[in-house]
Amino acid sequence: MKLTEDIRSVTDLKRHTREILDHVHATGRPLVLTVNGRADAVLLDAVVYQKHLQASNLARFLAPAEAEAAEGRARPAATFLEEFKLARDI
Repeated sequence: MKLTEDIRSVTDLKRHTREILDHVHATGRPLVLTVNGRADAVLLDAVVYQKHLQASNLARFLAPAEAEAAEGRARPAATFLEEFKLARDI
């Protein structure tokens, strides 16, 4: 994030919408919008947002498995695959 380029006021956004959106799309970096000098919102490129959303969802699904592994409730993949094959006569 570049403070001089990635923080803009809402008033600036109103006046220079296309220029600011082009900057967000070109850099892929988030843009912090301010109101009265204080951070108020963050503007993200839609593709970047989608990637963040996918990563967040994946992390949410992996968290229980990581907790089980940390508690020692896991086994090597080779062991699992061997048991799987034997159980299904593969």
